Amino acid sequence: MSEENIYQIPAPKKEPKRGPALRGLFFAIGFAAGAGVLFLAVMIIIGIFGGRLLQRGGSDVENAVSKINAIEQILKKDFLFDMDVDTESGIVKGYVDSFGDPYTVYYTPEEYKDLMESLNGTFSGIGVLVQKDEATGYIRVVRPYESAPAYAAGMREEDLITKVEGEDISQMDLDLAVSKIRGETGTEVTVTVYRSSENRTFDLSITRAVINVETVTHEMLENSIGYISMNSFDGVTYDQYMEAFSDLKAQGMKALIVDIRSNGGGRLDIVADILDRMLPEGVITYTETKDGKKDYLYSDEACDLDVPTAVLVNGYSASASEIFTGAMQDYDKAVIVGTQTFGKGIVQTIMQLPDGSAIKVTTSRYYTPNGVCIHEVGITPDVVVEQPADSEEDLQLQAAIDAVTELMGN
Repeated sequence: MSEENIYQIPAPKKEPKRGPALRGLFFAIGFAAGAGVLFLAVMIIIGIFGGRLLQRGGSDVENAVSKINAIEQILKKDFLFDMDVDTESGIVKGYVDSFGDPYTVYYTPEEYKDLMESLNGTFSGIGVLVQKDEATGYIRVVRPYESAPAYAAGMREEDLITKVEGEDISQMDLDLAVSKIRGETGTEVTVTVYRSSENRTFDLSITRAVINVETVTHEMLENSIGYISMNSFDGVTYDQYMEAFSDLKAQGMKALIVDIRSNGGGRLDIVADILDRMLPEGVITYTETKDGKKDYLYSDEACDLDVPTAVLVNGYSASASEIFTGAMQDYDKAVIVGTQTFGKGIVQTIMQLPDGSAIKVTTSRYYTPNGVCIHEVGITPDVVVEQPADSEEDLQLQAAIDAVTELMGN
């Protein structure tokens, strides 16, 4: 999930506790090819523009280059229309897509620039928190911010965005689809929306505006139970979480509920920094590559969490949210309440190519402190509570309140 798929990180307050392989741009959204893929992708481009036909019997890439060159000669001679398409990007995208991993994606220089601009915490878009709907491939609206253009135009929670400017996005990477929604402030974008509750599809024309990301909200509930909701783990989330936690503590918080329902993840280092403040000394999580290389993230002995705690999750709590949940559960620092989490236990890295384009690659699996990989499995809550769609009462929240109340001895 993302705030129009925003992944951002501010300057660290302290030296991060991570191994060398985790110093790159890592995503815990669960998404290995490595440098070889980049080399082969570059080889395709070189082969195309080198204009040299290669003989059969080489590698798959060499054979593809030979075939592409042959096709290019045919098209130049006989193709009826102008050849003004971005052939290079199309070929490279097709090559990367052929690996069959929906989370390994090629970005053109423009797409990569849009993605990286979103890391600042302020961007121009329509103002919705979204997540990939695995069943349809479309974008599910988790939360339209009420002060943002999308809500004003009529977009609501659980809407499915099926097209952007008439282009179907069901087979499109979430980052790429979101980059098409974002754009220059004051410009208009037309998105096609399917609303299942009304069984209808309609277009919304939305004027883009500057969106300030708010990933954390908090309040004090009855009986001095603090409540913090995190909708993603973005660069601004650490500071926002600590501000919320400090405010609740100053108000006399006696228990805490952390709500990460429908939080689809975000930055691995951000969730690790938050957990560092909530766990005792030890392993937060570790990743493992296909050749067995492991990198660990650790918490130190300083721990701010000293009250009974519950963590709320559901089937849309994924990746970084599952790192958070798994660590809190393994250290017995919280009661986990809700339903089985999504089950995305793989990590991605973004690597930039010399021409300004980039590739996002699935590079490793991650494990909970107890050595469990939850990929395609998820995490089972300690207290399983379903939330009926037609219920006006938040039964899961009430179960979390009951759990921490019991731990408080009330």
